Formats: sequence, structure tokens, C-alpha cells
Amino acid sequence: MVMIRFPDNQNLKFLKMKLKFKSILIIGCIGIAAYFSTGFVNNYFEVSKNLDIFATLYKEINTYYVDEIEPTKIMRKGIDAMLESLDPYTSFISEAEIEDYRFQTTGKYGGIGSLIRKSGDHVIIAEPYEGFPAHKAGLRAGDIILEIDGKSATKKNTTAISKILKGQPGTEVKILIKRPGANENITKTLVREEIKVDNVPYYGMINENVGYIRLSNFTEKAGKNVRKAFEELKKDENLKALIFDLRGNPGGLLTEAVNVSNVFIDKGEEVVSTKGKIKDWDKQYKTLIMPVDLEIPLAVLTDRGSASASEIVSGVIQDLDRGVIIGQKSFGKGLVQTTRPLSYNSQLKVTTAKYYIPSGRCIQAIDYSSRNKDGSTDKIPDSLRSEFKTRNGRLVYDGGGISPDIKLKPQKPAKITTSLLQKELFFQYATEFRIKHDSIPPAKAFKITEQVYNDFISFIADKDYDYTTKSEELLEDLGESAQSEKYYDAIEKDLAELKKKIIHDKQTDLQKHKAEIQDFLKEEIISRYYYQNGRIEASLENDPVVHAAIDIFKNSEKYDVLLKPKQN
Repeated sequence: MVMIRFPDNQNLKFLKMKLKFKSILIIGCIGIAAYFSTGFVNNYFEVSKNLDIFATLYKEINTYYVDEIEPTKIMRKGIDAMLESLDPYTSFISEAEIEDYRFQTTGKYGGIGSLIRKSGDHVIIAEPYEGFPAHKAGLRAGDIILEIDGKSATKKNTTAISKILKGQPGTEVKILIKRPGANENITKTLVREEIKVDNVPYYGMINENVGYIRLSNFTEKAGKNVRKAFEELKKDENLKALIFDLRGNPGGLLTEAVNVSNVFIDKGEEVVSTKGKIKDWDKQYKTLIMPVDLEIPLAVLTDRGSASASEIVSGVIQDLDRGVIIGQKSFGKGLVQTTRPLSYNSQLKVTTAKYYIPSGRCIQAIDYSSRNKDGSTDKIPDSLRSEFKTRNGRLVYDGGGISPDIKLKPQKPAKITTSLLQKELFFQYATEFRIKHDSIPPAKAFKITEQVYNDFISFIADKDYDYTTKSEELLEDLGESAQSEKYYDAIEKDLAELKKKIIHDKQTDLQKHKAEIQDFLKEEIISRYYYQNGRIEASLENDPVVHAAIDIFKNSEKYDVLLKPKQN
């Protein structure tokens, strides 16, 4: 016999409450579902409505506007303006721009392998890449491009010339050049190749004990190339410390930031995590293989040009107390971009997430999600930045780039040096020097002698390179302020005397800033014989940031203290 037991009064009361709660829960769920369904429908309707408005507006303009319009041009302007309202990194990549975008991620393109620059009405060869077609064909820095495949290159900009010079590997391009110092024009036929710009342009020993690696960007195989360079340096038994230079490195592939970090930190360490709107895309990136070295003292060099992937690597080194950061605060880009395919072989590069380094901080310096009424964006103020801790317990902060452990002021060239650079006088003199000298000593041994420096002074004697010093600018401002405040008459004579005393003397400045001018001149001349590798090697000799790294390696106690929390 099956016994059926009816609930007593207390149980009956409990059941009624339970049923009532279930009813409320069901009604609540229906309400929430309805709300989100309505939200989705409303959002879809808004998108559809605005696309329809855009299409009809475009149709009306195309039909009735007084002049003929260029469909591609006007549409591109609309797309760019729309994406620009989001952030500087979300962008549209047309089919014509795909090759340039691939170069940014792979470092590869089909072409002749040379930097070019505008000079007057012409585009000239600025620096051939060693071992590639331009170099193999004997093109030199300073060669003026007159024609390409029989068509005039005069009054063309560098973008137009670059597009013509690029092409499928294996195809030919004929270039007519005028070489300074040569009596006749020269014709060169080059066979285009796949050009792979090395993301590790230089590595070597700076002195007996300190190695140096420069990484210029995070294109494909950056991690592999840094690893290879470090392993080569470690073959020298005298290697006691390493400088890793990320100055001016704008970033690149997120995966390569992980691979580069893995050279210096242990297997299984979290390097970075990404978080965005689509939670399924949130991801943690960890190192996968054994490092090259975990113990060697490490200094990472950064500046305002170190961004994105550079900040991941320098941030990881700092967060895990693996080494010291030296230089200036980095750029502050903590956003991740993903490419999405569009129709007609175009693509959208869209910001999809923010990245977070091991301490938990995001170094994004600007909040692009909330713009001001005028469309501008603000830097995150110090008062809103949060504290985080490194593995050893050192305090670090989010929202403003990576702050160096040893901060150094950026060095600005003197006014005379800047003027000589802008007027291309270092470049022009090096071109003439190369004509007169078939060879020079190795990059590390080459010096600017008194004879060479005096020759340079003679070369620029009749050239225009006027400039205004900071003191002259301040004196000019003082005069304007005095006039607006009715004091000018009283101090006019004094101002005139001051002007006489501080007005710049070019000959004096050439001697006053001689060491700096010699450094720039040396780098330019060396690049004519030893190309980019030699230029970098020459630049390190008097680099104050490099010297600061060498000094900290000499003081092991100070190096260790920098990696420990500050005592209150």
C-alpha cells in the first residue's frame, strides 16, 4: 500500500512561500529576457535605421551635388572620420593598403630595399639596405632618382615613388639616377626581391663585459631573433650584463611580445592578459619555453617612442623584478587591435581589448572611451591612478606608461645641430665625403679628426642654416610683453644691449657644440660605408642612456636596491 501524506500547516506555509518565490523568479526572468530582447531589437533597429539614412544621403549627394564626386574618396573620408571618433588605432585598410599593413606585421615587402627621402624637387636614396637589390646594384645614399622605367620621377613625393619601386619579387625595375660628383647620369636595372627588414638591426658587445641588443619592432620572429642574438652574445665568456634597447620601438604583434619576454623570464610565467567586450576573447598569455638566462643583470631602455608591445616587455621585466628600466616614461598604449576581414579584400583594424601585465595594471594613458565635447581626450590624472606591486613588493602604477626605475631627461640637440640636420648639411657632406674616400676604418675605430671637422666647417660656410637660440626667443618674448604692458620705452636701450651680447655667433656655436656636431657627422659618414649596423654602433659610443646602464652594472649593490621595495 502506498501511503500519501498530506503536509502539515507549517510545511504547507513553506510550500506556498516556495511557490510564490518561484513565480516571482519566473516573472523576473521573463522581464529581464524581455528587456534584453527589446534592447537587442532597439539596437538592431538603430543600426538599420542609420545605415538606411547613410545610404539615402549618399544617393542624394551623388545625384544632385553640383559637381561630380569621387565615390571612393568621399566614402573613405566618411569611414576615416567615423573611426577617428573612437580611438587613433581603429582604422580601415583598403585593398591597396594591404601590402603596407603586411609590412607592418611581417617586416616583408617586394622591392629594391632602400630608404628614400624628399630633397627639393627630387626623391633621393637615403640609405640602401645592406645585401638587397639597391645595395647590390651599387646605389648610394645621395643618388637622385630622375626616372623609373622611363617615366619622370621629378616633383613626385616619397609615397608615389615608393609605390612604383615596390612590386612582385623577381620583376625588374630600371632607374635613371644622377650621382653627385659624376659627370653623366647612371642607369641601373634592379631585380626586385622580398625585402625582410631585420627587427634586430644590431647586437654586440659594448665593452668587455656588457652586451647590447636593439629591437626596432615586434614583427614576425622578433622573439626568435632576440633569442638568437642573446645566445650569440652568451658565447663570450666575459658577458656579465645585458642592455636591451626598446627606445623608439612602436610595438607590433602581441604574441611576439610574449616570445621576447620569454627570452628573459621563466617558462609558465604569465606575461599579459587581455580583457574586452567579448568575454570569450579574453585570454591569458604565458611563456611556453625555457628562457636563455634568468640571472644576468638586465637593463631595458625606454623612451616616449616605446609603445604597446614594448611596454608589455618592459612592464613584465619591471613587474617580475627581472631587471631595471632606464630612460624616459613610455608612451602609454594599453590597447589591443584585431584585424577583421571586410568585403573586397579590405580589412578593419579594430581595438578589441585592453591588456594587463603581471602586476594587474593596465598602462593605457588616455581614456578614449569618454571624449570631451570638443572631441578631445584627457590623460588619466595622477589622482586616479592606482597602486600595484611587483613580485618583490615595489610600488608601480597604472594609467600612464611604464615609469623607469632610473629616469633620465631626454637630450635635445643644440639649435645649431638641429638646423644642420633640417637643412640636410650632415647628409650632403657625407655624400661628398663618400665620393672622395673609398674606405674608412671600422665603425668603432673611425673618428672625426680636426682636419675632417674643419673641412665640414668650410663646406657649410656658404650654406644657409640660420637659427634662433632659446635666449633670443626669450628676449623677443620679453620685448613683446614689455610693449603690451607699456614698459618698452623704459627698457628699450637695455634690451638692445642684451641683444648685442647674446646674439648667436655661428662660428662660436660650431666650437661650443663641437662634440655633439661631431657625433652626428660621424654617424652619417659611417652609414655610407657600414649602413644601419654601423650607424647604430657609432651612436652608442656617446649615448648617455647606454652609459647610465653601464654605470648601474658597475654598482651591483645599487642595481639590487633598485629591485627591492623602498624602505619607509
